[in-house]
Amino acid sequence: MRIVDRYIFRHTLIATVFVTLVLTALVFLMQSLKFIDLVINAGASGFFIWLQTLLYLPGFLEIILPIGMVAGVLFIYNRLTMDSELIVLRALGFSPFRLARPALLLATILGILLFLNMGWLSPVSRQQAITLRQDIQAQMSSLIFREGIFNEAGPHLMVYIKERDDKGQLHGLVIHDSRDETKAPSTVIARSGVLVSTKTGQQVLVYEGSRQEVDEKTGIMRHLDFDQYTIDIPEPEKNKKERWLEPDERTTSALISSVNDKVLETKSRRRELRAELQKRFLLPLLVPGFALIGLSLLLIGSHDRRGQNRKVLAAVASVVLLEIFFLGSYNLAKQSSAGFPFMLITVLLPYLVAMATFYKENIMNAIDGGRQ
Repeated sequence: MRIVDRYIFRHTLIATVFVTLVLTALVFLMQSLKFIDLVINAGASGFFIWLQTLLYLPGFLEIILPIGMVAGVLFIYNRLTMDSELIVLRALGFSPFRLARPALLLATILGILLFLNMGWLSPVSRQQAITLRQDIQAQMSSLIFREGIFNEAGPHLMVYIKERDDKGQLHGLVIHDSRDETKAPSTVIARSGVLVSTKTGQQVLVYEGSRQEVDEKTGIMRHLDFDQYTIDIPEPEKNKKERWLEPDERTTSALISSVNDKVLETKSRRRELRAELQKRFLLPLLVPGFALIGLSLLLIGSHDRRGQNRKVLAAVASVVLLEIFFLGSYNLAKQSSAGFPFMLITVLLPYLVAMATFYKENIMNAIDGGRQ
């Protein structure tokens, strides 16, 4: 890579990273505000709230990264024009596409990183965030257990709690379980416990206690001391089923296998999965596509050292319209197959327009060179 390429690449990278970090910080603060109610009502610690917010961040990179890339391109190339650096390079024989090459290389690298993020990191972190939120909400559910009395947690299941601290921890538990008619009723006495949420329902984890049951036929009492013991809390039948993972919670490999599964997935759900799968392959292409929009506008045509505000505004408007059109076609694809070609057209449009623009500029330069 020549010194000119390294110079443009480095400055574009710095500008892109700066804009991306600023947008990420804003999203981080906005997301954290949504979870304040969990701190107030469920007694969740601030650590879990920050952790949950961090887990949601990779999912927002699919919007932040393309915007950060085009913002970095517009800022750097507009500054190079105002400082007459691009004008000098054009005078030395650098073609517009040659000047755009460092930014396109950076955009390609970021597109690959975005593809990897959307294929694994984002769905895994989103699934973990939802699981964490369910655990926190389980602490809210523990408020139904009143202190100092026997609470009916379900048919033939009684729970006694001596006290509950501000972190949702339960202390002094006595649990009498007679749900299974084929087994002797049991009584669990534990020093502490906590209510947690799993994919199949809620459970009470108790610590440092004992389990006692009396065999009705022999009259023998069985006694078991334990460090940790798990007791399932009954839920309504509709909540006992395992939660269906949303498309954005599945990795790319899981999406591919689910799209082809006609037994477990309905037609409408397969369409949603297919829309998400196509989005993961097409959206990373918007990073170089958005960069091409800014580059084709700033590098083609006349240059003004006082700035190119009109071209910058035109690039911003084009990016916003394409982003809206892509998200709209993605939502349409989840409802109808007509949305899939619109997603593809949205991604290919900036490439086609930019290639035509650069090709026309090369022809005009060749004609001018021939006349001279």
